[in-house]
Formats: sequence, C-alpha cells, structure tokens
Amino acid sequence: MQILVIGMLDEREEGLALLKEKIQARRHEAVIADVSIGTGALAPALAADITPAEIAAAGGSSIETVRGMLAKERDKAISTMAEGMAKRAVELYAAGELQGVIAVAGMTGTFLSLTVMRALPFGLPKVLISSVAAMPAYAGKFADYFGVRDITVMHTVTDTVGMNSLVRTLMINGAGAICGMVESYEPLARSDKPLVAMTEFGFCDKGAGYVRAEIKDNYNVVSFHATGLGDRAVEDLVGQGLFDAFVDLVPANYGEYLLGGNRASAPDRLEAACRLGVPYILSPCGFDMLSCGPIERKDKNDPLWASRKLAERKLFVQDAMRVQARTSAEEMAMVATAVAAKLNKHTKPKQVKFVIPSKGFSSLSVEGGQLHAPEIDKVFADTLRECLSPEIEIITVDAHINTPEFGKAVADALTRIASRNG
Repeated sequence: MQILVIGMLDEREEGLALLKEKIQARRHEAVIADVSIGTGALAPALAADITPAEIAAAGGSSIETVRGMLAKERDKAISTMAEGMAKRAVELYAAGELQGVIAVAGMTGTFLSLTVMRALPFGLPKVLISSVAAMPAYAGKFADYFGVRDITVMHTVTDTVGMNSLVRTLMINGAGAICGMVESYEPLARSDKPLVAMTEFGFCDKGAGYVRAEIKDNYNVVSFHATGLGDRAVEDLVGQGLFDAFVDLVPANYGEYLLGGNRASAPDRLEAACRLGVPYILSPCGFDMLSCGPIERKDKNDPLWASRKLAERKLFVQDAMRVQARTSAEEMAMVATAVAAKLNKHTKPKQVKFVIPSKGFSSLSVEGGQLHAPEIDKVFADTLRECLSPEIEIITVDAHINTPEFGKAVADALTRIASRNG
C-alpha cells in the first residue's frame, strides 16, 4: 500500500525528500510523482517513482511537447500534466494500492495537484501543502476543488523551495498529517439504512425538518446547504453513487445559474441523479427568488440589477449583503422549461417525483411573505406540467413548503419509489 507524494523535484527536492523519509519512518511506502514541467536543466538527486515523462504520456503527450508549450500555452501544459497525473492516481486507487495522497506545491503545482485530488473519491486521505491556497484572488477557482472534495489544506505562509527550519517543520507536520489520516482511515461505512442526500436552506428549514422527521426511521439523511458550493458537492457525491436517493428540496441554484444570481452552481446541476437513475424527488424551493446582494449593487448600475430591472421588483433585504429579488413570470417559465429538459433525461423517469407546495415555494412566497406572488408561482407549475414527461409525476400539496403536509408528501413519494424498487 502506498502514499502518493506529488511535487516538482526540480524546485522542491529537499522538502519532498524529507517528506518521503518521514513517511517511510512510519512504515508506509512513499511513491514520489515528479510533476516538473521545466526544461530539465536541474537534475535532482532524488529519483522519482513516477517520472514527468510517464505523467505526460498518461496525459496523451510527451514531456518534450509539454515543455515546448510553456512559453505560449502554459495552461495547456499544466492541464496535460494534471490529467496524466490524475489518471495514474486513479489507476493506483482502482488497483487497491493507494492509501492516501499528499502534495507540496506553489501556484502551478497547487492547481495540478488539486486536479488529481478531485479525481479521487470521498474519504481517501488528501493533504495539500500549498503557499497559494489562501490567495483571495483565486478563491473562486479553488472553490471548484475544495467545494466538492474533502481536501485538507496546510497553508505554508512561506514558500517551500529549498530547505530551512520553517520548511522542515512544514514537511514534518505534513508527513504526520497524512500518516495519521492513513493509519486512522476507515472505508466509508454503508449503514443498514439507505442513504439519502437532501438539499435545504433557511427559507425551507421547517419543511426540511418535517421531511427529515418523516423519513429518519427508514433512511439516513445527509443534508447539503444549497448556496452554490453545497450544490456542487451534492451533485458530485450523488454522481459517485454514494446515495440511494436524492431529495432535492432546493434545486434553485440551476435557476440562479440561468438568471445570473449569487448562488449559481454549474451547468451540470440536476444531472447526476438523472444520469445514474437515482430516485429523485424535487420541490421548487428557491425558484421564487433571485439572490442579488449586496444591496449597494442597486445604485451602481450593476449589470444583473440593470438588465433584469431588479430595483422595480419586490425585494427581501435580509441584511446589507443578502438580498432576494422576486423572480418574474417570464423567468419562472424559462426555468421550468429548462428544469423539465434536465429531468426528462432521467434513465428511470418513474423514479422522479416533483412535489409542488401550491401555497408558497419558500417562507418568502407564502401569504404575507415579502415575495408573495401566487400567480407567478402558478406559471412555474403550469409550464412544468406542459414540458415534463408524462412518466414523471407531479404532486401538488395544498399547503406551503414549511408545513407537515409538505413533509409527509415528500416522505410518501420516497416510500412509493422505494416500494417500486423493492
């Protein structure tokens, strides 16, 4: 069994050598993967177990070609090495030889290593020792990785080239971290109850609580905060086949992606369950609003506010940072059409149920709520019925989302799907 150690030997040989020494002192096999993409002018004394040439070949190229890209196509060079290294890591894992992975990196190595770690499954120990992971300018890019994978990050404060007392401490701590994780590792346990993923957020918290109370005796529920990153994570984990069903109370991040809101996730939202044929229950929570804070954008000719004329709409100003604008009838129809197109691709359409609470999609659109507009909510429901496959059942509940009636309807839908599977 092996711990994969990723780094550039032509820049960080001393640190990688110490990392290997400390890992092997704990009686683990350290496999050095050299992802150097420089000219090769510096010949390290430490031999790589996986060479740059092997990694480039796995990425569909050659190390000479990769080095030739550096001047004008650096991103392509990095991508080639990242894909090759990820392929090799996945092969080691599939063969049952990989216990964990640790990387020591600057900017290039960080993005390269994150690609590798994103390719490995949830639970496998992953440690990134990086001098750049805390950079605010790259927060959004890093979120693409940290948002969907359980990666432990050690921010180095200093650079990790050469060897000094600070770098030595970082390598010793890193070795201790990955070895400790590997030694304590337990495979993801499968419980005696089916595992259900559920999205929720504050505007349907009571409804989510009612659903959880109804199904907790028969299912283990894992909740995800539907604010963008949580949506990416749940899509990723459902796509890995970790869940037996998906209760997507707040699929609205796909609407935010289409309309330009703050909670936008990714264009592949709603696809994982459909692709794998996972039982899928949805509600329209969140489609009744568009996250558009902070409020100062209103007076700064912000493109989203200006193009959608948000200042003319009903608004819920939670605080200076969090602002929700009421979605229009036209937007609701567009979103419903797009959602139906996604769901119609589910490989087992009879295992999809869409539960619509007719008296309010969220706490904001109930009677008396700041975004109450039942005629607009009806546009979503009517458009969904027109566009959705007749094999997919729409269940209408004569109540709003934060009621026991809604919770029971979702639970009953899940029970019926499970009974059909049985």
